[in-house]
Amino acid sequence: MSIIGVGIDVAEIDRFEESIKRTPGLVDRLFLRSELLLPSGDRRGVASLAVRFAAKEALAKALGGPPGLHWTDAEVYVEESGQPRLRVKGTVAAKAAELGVKSWHVSLSHDAGVASAVVIAEG
Repeated sequence: MSIIGVGIDVAEIDRFEESIKRTPGLVDRLFLRSELLLPSGDRRGVASLAVRFAAKEALAKALGGPPGLHWTDAEVYVEESGQPRLRVKGTVAAKAAELGVKSWHVSLSHDAGVASAVVIAEG
C-alpha cells in the first residue's frame, strides 16, 4: 500500500455556526441525515458538525481538490470503538477509484474554538 493523498483542514467553529445560521439549507447540502444525529438520536452540536465539515474538506484535498464532488457523497461516521471513518459513494467514490484509493485514515479534533481533520487516502 502507498499513500495517494493527504488532506488537512481546520474550521473555526463560531464562523461555521454563523454560516449555517445565515444560509438556510446549507446543513442539508453538506451532511447526510446520519451525520446530523448522535447514536442516541439527539442532534449533533455545532462543533461536531464543524469537524465533519473539516473532514470532508480534508478528503477533497486528499483527492487533489477535483471539481464536481458532492458533499453528501462522503459520510463521516464513528465506529463503536470511537474511531472516525469515511464512507464514500457517487462522485467521491468515482474519483477515489480513479486514483486507486483502497482505504481511508481519518483523525478528527475540536478544541479552543477550532475543528480540525486529517484524511489520508491509501491505495
